[in-house]
Amino acid sequence: MSKTRIFALVTIGIILAAILSNPSRQEFETVLTAKAKEILKKQLEYQHDDAVQLGMTLFGDKLVHNFVENNMVIKNYYLFSLIYIKWQGEETPIGGGVFKQIWLSPKIDEKVNDIIHTLKSL
Repeated sequence: MSKTRIFALVTIGIILAAILSNPSRQEFETVLTAKAKEILKKQLEYQHDDAVQLGMTLFGDKLVHNFVENNMVIKNYYLFSLIYIKWQGEETPIGGGVFKQIWLSPKIDEKVNDIIHTLKSL
């Protein structure tokens, strides 16, 4: 076989692997929910873990789920996926996923801090 055919077959193999191993929406929501809970706990700055757990049980899970559901946009392309946070009509990319891996950029912390600062000022 020629080098061109080998290169074409390898490229097709990589593309098929990317398509078949693209993370699902459920996997993205799981990672985003965990990150949102982590950020919420960090923003609350409580001294007692029991109070944080009780608050998360009563209110936090619902707040986090609603935030992820309403403000996170997952654009799922065939080879890869991109995650955006939507706030006040503006979408900011905060991560992506390919080959069953999900990466979140540090921009998510900056954007969430801006959102929380805006909500606190209201």
